[in-house]
Parts: sequence; structure tokens; C-alpha cells
Amino acid sequence: MKNALIITAAVCLLLTGCGSKKTEESAAPAAAKAPLAETAPATFRVNVDTSRGGFILEITRADAPLGADRFFSLVKSGFYDGARFFRVVPNFVVQFGLAADPKVTKSWNIQFPDDPVVKHNDRGTLTFATAGPNTRTTQMFINLKDNINLDTMGFAPIGKVVSGMDVVDALYSGYGEQPQQPSIEGEGNAYLEKEFPKLDYIKTAKISQ
Repeated sequence: MKNALIITAAVCLLLTGCGSKKTEESAAPAAAKAPLAETAPATFRVNVDTSRGGFILEITRADAPLGADRFFSLVKSGFYDGARFFRVVPNFVVQFGLAADPKVTKSWNIQFPDDPVVKHNDRGTLTFATAGPNTRTTQMFINLKDNINLDTMGFAPIGKVVSGMDVVDALYSGYGEQPQQPSIEGEGNAYLEKEFPKLDYIKTAKISQ
């Protein structure tokens, strides 16, 4: 999986390539390790406990059904537990979604189709990162401000932070764009703990309703 980022100050908005060219249909071995076909409830909440404190996400399936289903499955599997917030750009986004264990990241490197954009990328919304059309996998970002320009670029929010946005705002941003996504994908937390020890991280992410 190539690294997946989101946007730079200019218009380099993608994830720098998020995944080898796989699809759910053509990646049976990986799919066997990960429940990719689960259907999410109409609405559900995720309690995210982090090294900085807790926040709550509310996901509405009607806003982005495919994205909601994938996120629901990822959270249920424990994919995000231990994951670092490796890209924090003040007044823009917080990005996460590469697993603590690189083997887990690889097993979920299965692209799935885009959803139509029906909600704005307002402050606090949660959206899948992408490397272009139909390349979403596991990486997510939370908008730290209204990023309406992302709407026309195909970024479809699946939900929003409904409690604890102050925690999201406080996540450590001192490393900026320094953490290298290929290294995270290849080495996981071993790389980040050695080179970027101050990064905040997800202790657990659990579905609450």
C-alpha cells in the first residue's frame, strides 16, 4: 500500500497513493482475515480513548454507506487500537489509520469504491483519505476546520465528532509532515516509537451503540 495522505497547502490533496491496486473482489486472501462485508447500523457511535483523552464519533450510514460499513468493520476488529495520529496539520486535518502492527495494515489493504459526497467537510467531520477515485482503504482524517474545498475532490464524510473536539484539537502536532507513511506501513509502531515518540495515539476505539 503506498502511503495515503490527504492534502497539502496547494492541491496535492490525496494520500500520495493509498494502496496497491487491489479490490475487495480480487483480494480473497486478505478478505479472509478481515470482515470487510459487514453492514453498519443506520447510526452508531465510536468511543475513542486516546493518550490525550477521549472523544466520540457519530456515524450516519446514509451519509456514506460504503465508508460507514468499512469503518464499522475496522473498529469492530480492533484495527485502530494502538494506531498513532501520525499527521497532524494545525488548522487543517488530523490523519490516522495505519495499524500498530504492519501485518494488520497489509491485511486490510483492500480498496473499496467511493461514496457520493452528500455532506460538507466541516470542522469535526470524519472522512476517508484517498489516493484518487475508488482507492479508500483504512486511513481517515478529522477536519480541524471547515475544508469545504475537499467536497469537490471526492472526499465524502461518514460522520463527525460529537464530543471531545477539544481533545482532537490538542493532539500533538510538533512533527508535522515528518513521519513517513511507507515506513509506518512497513514497520508500524516500532518506527514511530523510535523516531516520533511524542505522537498521540488511540488506546482503544469501541462501538458504543
